[in-house]
Amino acid sequence: MANGTDISLRGRVIYSVFVRNHTPEGTFAALERDLDRIRALGTDILWLLPVHPIGRVNRKGTLGSPYAIADYRAVNPDYGTMEEFRHLVYEINRRGMKCIMDVVYNHTSPDSALAEEHPEWFYRGPDGKMGNRTADWTDVVDLDYENPRLWDYQIETLCAWAKLVDGFRCDVASLVPVEFWLRAREAVEAVRPGAIWLAESVEPDFITVNRSKGFPAHSDCEVYAAFDLCYDYDMKAYFDGCIRGEIPLSRYVEMLRLQEVIYPANYVKLRFLENHDQPRAHRLFPDEDTLRNWTAFSCLLRGAFLIYAGQEVLSEHRPSLFERDPVRWDTGHDISCLLQKLHKIKQDPAIISGAMELFADDKQSVVTIRYRDDERVLLGIFSLRGPARAAVADLPDGEYRNLLCGTVEIRGGCLDTGGKPIILSHSGR
Repeated sequence: MANGTDISLRGRVIYSVFVRNHTPEGTFAALERDLDRIRALGTDILWLLPVHPIGRVNRKGTLGSPYAIADYRAVNPDYGTMEEFRHLVYEINRRGMKCIMDVVYNHTSPDSALAEEHPEWFYRGPDGKMGNRTADWTDVVDLDYENPRLWDYQIETLCAWAKLVDGFRCDVASLVPVEFWLRAREAVEAVRPGAIWLAESVEPDFITVNRSKGFPAHSDCEVYAAFDLCYDYDMKAYFDGCIRGEIPLSRYVEMLRLQEVIYPANYVKLRFLENHDQPRAHRLFPDEDTLRNWTAFSCLLRGAFLIYAGQEVLSEHRPSLFERDPVRWDTGHDISCLLQKLHKIKQDPAIISGAMELFADDKQSVVTIRYRDDERVLLGIFSLRGPARAAVADLPDGEYRNLLCGTVEIRGGCLDTGGKPIILSHSGR
């Protein structure tokens, strides 16, 4: 793991916001008005998707992707001024939240300030023209980290932003040299000690494809050398296969257990059911009880938990990255209370530093997570494929308070879940 990684990040909830589509106005000032509600959910860290100006050449859609950045050192005037951005970060911090900003260092828009001022810092295709290594990213051109002057510029930029924000979420971090990230982290540490580093690490198939073409692509094991948190995309194929019924639940759980041994003992994963690149969770799990079970299960797994704006109201609409497409808040649903309770549970020392055990019952479609420390056992039981009821509970018989809602009774080492997520705490070993 990166030097200085704080495993208390395992107890954190991260809330992701795309400024353009979070409010009707789509501005920094408008987002400020929602900060109290976001904090009340249990949010510890607010992640802002890129806030920089967007390129015009080869734009996708009307307004373009926030990941096709024109100037790393400015903010998008559609969102507000730099002073308004500073005020937003101040208000985030004032409420006890950290603020991390998106860093997109693999590529820029074709008409970016860097492309115009330093064309020699960019990847060239076989035709000698600027291009990108990933064919469908037609609105960007890739940077070439063979040039040491590019490293200096990028690190200088990071250090400037680090005077304002508390850390960075780094887009497709696996495609940028780990050695660059290590040097950048060291430089930022001098400006912002304890800055948070979240890597969008990539799926294994994407790594394989890039490497087969001779392009650099780092595994999570490599990326962890410089980052505190990595995405959970190493599990994505198993997650997708599980929810489609193509692989048994036990196979997915087996791979989750593997994470406990292939990564350093203090690894921190970013757990999520959805993000700006993936389908909404309520699309995946239309049944609300099933969705609540998956939400609680994902949150209780080892790692920080991500909420993508709108997830708390079970929004099925995923806002476009390329258009003005506000989050639909008027869904008639609200799981804010569940998320608040999960946030409180997630602070438990047993989850942060205790031993974790995972079990799957394919017949009942139930997964059990058990955390143990010197003080107690924390047991989570989740029905992940419909209204399963019977579940094994490895605790003494008796009545227990479900930390999420109500009470349950264990008899003969079993309980009736009622199809609801259950989290129990027991002081015995």
